[in-house]
Amino acid sequence: MYDGSRVTDAVEYWRRRGELKGALTVVRGRKPERFRWRRAVGAVSQSVGALSGRDRMRVEEPVREIVLDLGDDQLRREVVIDARRWGVDLDRGEVLPRRTLAELQRIAFLSGTDLSRVSKHVRLPDDREAPIDTAGVIVVGRALADQYKVRAQRLLLQVPDEDGPEPLRVHHRIMVERAAQDRADSQRWFAFARALLETR
Repeated sequence: MYDGSRVTDAVEYWRRRGELKGALTVVRGRKPERFRWRRAVGAVSQSVGALSGRDRMRVEEPVREIVLDLGDDQLRREVVIDARRWGVDLDRGEVLPRRTLAELQRIAFLSGTDLSRVSKHVRLPDDREAPIDTAGVIVVGRALADQYKVRAQRLLLQVPDEDGPEPLRVHHRIMVERAAQDRADSQRWFAFARALLETR
C-alpha cells in the first residue's frame, strides 16, 4: 500500500489480508488526528476484539502503547472509548477518570437517567466503592443518547410542516410531544456520558 493513501484505506487493506501488523505499522507511521487516524485505530481495535489468547495480546498491547503515547488527551480518551465498543480495554486507569459505583449513581441521579438501562449492557459492581468500567458505561450512555436522538428525528419527519397547507392532527401533535421527550432524554444521556469524563 503506497504512502500517499488514506490511513483508513491503508489499514483496511492490511485488515482484509489478515495482517494486523501491517495495519499497526501504518497507524504508527501516520500523524495522529481526530478523524481518519482515529477511525483507522478503531478499525484495528475492531479486529483485535475478534481475537483471543496470544494472537490478541500481540496486537492489543502495541495498540495500547500507541494510545498512551498520544499527546492529545481528548484524542487518547476517544480512541480508548472507541476500542471499548469492540470489547477491547486499552485503559488501565491511565486515560479515563476512575469512577466508583457511588459516583456513577450520583451522576445518573443528577442527569436524570435510569441506571438500570446501563446495567443491562455493562456489569456493575455490588460494592458502592468498587470501580466501574468507565469506558463501557460511556459507550452505553452515548449509544442511548444517539438512539433517542434518531427516534426524535424520525418522528418529526413524519409530521407536516406547521406552516404548510395540511393542518396538524391530534396524532401529529402527540408525535411532536413524543419527539420532544425523546430529544430531552437524548440530552440527558449525553450529559450523563459527558459527566463521566469530567475530572474531579
